[in-house]
This record gives sequence, C-alpha cells and structure tokens, in this order.
Amino acid sequence: MTNFLRILAYVRKYYFLAGLNVLFNFLSAVFSAFSMAMVMPFLTLLFDKEIGAQTPVPQHPEFSYTLDYLINLFNHHFIKIIAEEGKINALTFICLIVPVVFFFKNLFRYAALFFLVPLRNGAVRDIRQRLFEKLLTLPLSYFSKERKGDILSKMTSDVQEIEHGIISTLDVVFKEPITILVLLGVMLFVNAQLTFFVLIMILITALVIGRIGRSLKRAAAKGQSKLGDMITVVEESLSGMRIVKAFTAEKYQLDKFKDVNSSYFRTMTRALRKRDLSSPLTEFLGISILAIVLWFGGKIVLAEDGALQPAAFIFFMVTFSQLITPSKSFSTAYYNIQKGLASVERIAKILDADIRIVQKPDAKSISDFKDKIEFRNVSFAYYNYDDTRVLQNVNLSFKKGRMVALVGQSGAGKTTLVDLIPRFYDPAQGEILIDGINIKDYKLPELRKLMGIVTQESILFNDTVYNNIRFGVENAPKEDVINAARIANAHDFILRMENGYETVIGDRGHKLSGGERQRLTIARALLNDPPILILDEATSSLDTENEKLVQDAIYKLMEHRTSIVIAHRLSTIQYADEIVVLQDGRISEQGNHISLMAHDGVYKKLVDLQAF
Repeated sequence: MTNFLRILAYVRKYYFLAGLNVLFNFLSAVFSAFSMAMVMPFLTLLFDKEIGAQTPVPQHPEFSYTLDYLINLFNHHFIKIIAEEGKINALTFICLIVPVVFFFKNLFRYAALFFLVPLRNGAVRDIRQRLFEKLLTLPLSYFSKERKGDILSKMTSDVQEIEHGIISTLDVVFKEPITILVLLGVMLFVNAQLTFFVLIMILITALVIGRIGRSLKRAAAKGQSKLGDMITVVEESLSGMRIVKAFTAEKYQLDKFKDVNSSYFRTMTRALRKRDLSSPLTEFLGISILAIVLWFGGKIVLAEDGALQPAAFIFFMVTFSQLITPSKSFSTAYYNIQKGLASVERIAKILDADIRIVQKPDAKSISDFKDKIEFRNVSFAYYNYDDTRVLQNVNLSFKKGRMVALVGQSGAGKTTLVDLIPRFYDPAQGEILIDGINIKDYKLPELRKLMGIVTQESILFNDTVYNNIRFGVENAPKEDVINAARIANAHDFILRMENGYETVIGDRGHKLSGGERQRLTIARALLNDPPILILDEATSSLDTENEKLVQDAIYKLMEHRTSIVIAHRLSTIQYADEIVVLQDGRISEQGNHISLMAHDGVYKKLVDLQAF
C-alpha cells in the first residue's frame, strides 16, 4: 500500500483533473445503473392488458422514500401518459428516452477518460523526470556497484510497467469502485438482507483474488530483474563488439543471451498466466455468486410472508448482474497493480539511494582559485568492495600556477586521488582544502566549475561537434567555441567533416579517431576556461602522430593554469614543477625530475623501465 500511495503522490498535483474524472465517472455510473433496469417497469405497464386508466396518487411516506412509494409514483405518472397519449406514443417515448440515457452515460464516460489522459501521461512523465534527476545526483560510487543494464531496465521497462500496471488502471480505480458503490446502493435500497449476503460473497472472492495477486507481484519482480540481466548482456555486447568479434566470442555471447532470455521467458510466462487468470476467475466467481443469490433470493420471494416482491427481485438481479463487468475490470486492475508495484519497488531502490555527496545548506560560494589545494591526512576506501584503503594518510599540496605530476604503478591510487578534488567521492578520513577552506563547505556546482577534466577515455555524446564542445556552457558564443577548437588543434579536421561544426559524431563519438575525440574533449575543457586542470593519462592511448597534436593542445591548455597530471608516459612530465610518486596508496617520493633521478628510488626505476 505504501508504494501504491507513493505513485499516487505523483497524481496529487493533477487533483483537479482527478476530481473531474471522479465526477464524470459518478454520473456515468448513475446512468449505467438505470439504463437497462429502467426499461423493465416501462414495458411491464405498457404490455399489461388490464391496466387501468388511472391510479391513485401515492401518499408520501412519513420518514423516507420507500421502494413501494417510488414504484407507485412511477406507475401513477406513466399510466397517466398511456391513458392520455396512447400505448403507441408511450412506446415511442420509451424508445427515445433509452438512447438518450445511453448517450449521456457514454458522454460522461468519455469526459472521464478525456480528463484522465493528461493525468496519466503527466504522472508518468514526472516519474521519469524524477528518476533521471536522481540518477544525475547520485555519486560515482553508486554506478560502480550497479549494473548499467539494470539501471536502463528500471528507467525504461519498469517505468513502462508502472504506466501500464498502475497509471493506466487509475481509470478503473476511479471508475469501477464508484460504479460498484452506486449499484450496491441501489441493491441495498431494494433489499438490505440480500445485499449483505452479496457483500459476504464478494469478500470471499476478494480474498481468493488477493492471494493470487500477491504471488503475481513476486513473479513480476523476478521477471523485471531477469529483464535487467538481459539488457545488461545486450549493452555489454554492443559496447564491446570489437572485442567480441576479435576473440570470435559470438557463440559465447549468444549462449549467454539465450540462457538469460529463456529464463526471462519462463518467469514472465508464469507471471502473465497468473495475471490472465483474473478475468475468467472473476467471471466464474461472479456467476457462481449470481446463482447463489438467485437461489437465496428466490427462497425469499417464494416465502409466504412476501418480504420481497417478484418485480423488486428481478430489478435486484438485473442490477446485480451489472456488478460482474466492473468487478472483472477491478480484479484485472488489481492484478496489473500488483505487477506494477513490483516495478515500483525496483525504481524505489534508485529514488531512495543514499546521496552521500551532499551540499551543506549554508555552503560558501567560490568563483576563483587563489592559493593552493591541500590534502591533510586523507585516507579513502571503496566500501562497496572491501575495506582495503586505496589512499592512506596522504598529505599533499598543489600550489596555484604549478604543474604537479602523479606517477606510480597501476592501482597506486592516482585516479582516486584526483577524483577526490571535485568531490566525486569524499575521503573516509582527513580533509581536502582549497584556499584554506574544506571543499565540503563550498557549493558543489561552483567547486566543480573551477576544474577542467580530460581523461584517457574521451567521453563524447551523440550530438553535433558544436554541442559537444560547448557542453556545460550552453550560452557560449560560437566564436568562443571555434577559438577553443583552434587552440586544441581540432578546427581543421572539424572543417573537413561533412557538416563542419554541425556534424553529428555518433554514439560516444565513434565517427572520429581517438586523437580527434581527445582534441574535442580538450576544446571542451578550454571553453570552460577552468583555473584548475586535471589530466588523467590523456595521451596514453594515442599513436605518435596524434599524441604530438594532442600534447601540443594540452600544453596550450595548461598555460596559466594549475595542472594536476596523471602520467603514463613519464617522458611527458619531465618538466613538471613537482612529481609525486604514489605506491600502495602512500606518497613514497616527491620532488622534480632531476632530484628524483638523483635519488635511486621508485621514480628512477620506473623511468629506467620505460627507457628500456
């Protein structure tokens, strides 16, 4: 129930549309209750051979409207119409009024659906929007432990299941209970004893349906999880297609997909069979209750005390028969809701995920870097894997305007150290300060605006060259974009492309070479004009020619900036103001190239190995 109310919270802002839907559903239910049932007394009087010309005006009951009073009042007026207009004209009147009643019934039904459509689509849009907003605020540590395919499944299939299973059934949730209550009210008015008997039968039916519904929810949750596994296999295969083909692993990937696809098939087959059971089961139980009520009510009619008149009993049974259709719809909706709630629980894991990187309510503004970045006794561990510390008691400072290089073997903690500066992660112990103030005290967007980051992997988007360069600086003039591309040695190859700066570069920039992609990321960093530059092995995957072009662009980018460089090729950082050597998460050596080479330590061994 909590998760269902959570989804209804997205409907709350559309309360006006929901109110109109309920109103028109109520009006439609009223006309539905009396659409066919009202014809019967008309025809009974019309074809009665012994009908009198007049009947006495019934006396109003002292306390309430009784069924006998209303029947007698109807008989009085309709017999009067027959007597004055004739039976043919009265029949014409009946044939005219029935379509009118059905017209208004369906008009109000359409009006209810008309106002429900923007409510449904609006609620689903808001759920997707909220989910994507949350994904953008989650720390990088969340994505390191979650499968991308499962996240994509939650964003697409699970939201779609919520739309189909819950949002789309809001019409039934709003409409059918109103219809059922109106019909039960009419039945209660006719005979209370028989109505209470019907309610007991309905309660028993609801318990049976509820038991099956709970098992459907579990099966649906398992099915959505299997779908996440399947999307993960597809996503990994598409991302690594070059490797799949290079290692002739097509059959391996196909078998892997076949296993998870078959598992998903079996799980969803069981779930859908349970869901499809709702309509026939409800109809069978409804007809069974109808037969029991017919037997029970028939005994009351045939009793000598005449507690229930035959006409009233027929009217009761006709009204009760109209309960079957909304009951079927309601039970099907219940099954769909149970299936949808399984998806709600899955996306709730994203919506309720802990945002560990939070901005303080009274965070300070920062617009410039004036002095230095300082690490004080900083330790860090990726707690989602184990408690092994990647960094241990690091004390380090990066002074403004200087180039500091971080070197060391793979796994030494170089990338982790620079990821702490823009607060992609927070240290487990110690603190990081910029200009003497803990970075946790700064506004997070303003802190990250101080930094330009160029990584080994060029992260580009399936958009135009122009939009990729100005990413994050949407109001940048085109002249600035072109100037950034010139400095990054990218302008010439961009002009050679089919549509120049308006060329769409494909998914992750696959239409470009590695060097071209890297130069675009450098142009993007240049356009942001950050005072602090972080380069994470930006040239390690390039060939010699592209490396020279990219390295030249990097030197231009580093001018008049504080640069923190993670170096793979040590020849590129010989002229750094300071070189910091990391080993097993600790600083083992520190100094410039000359002093470190004079000291027969880790750095000299690394340089000698590369020279060899």
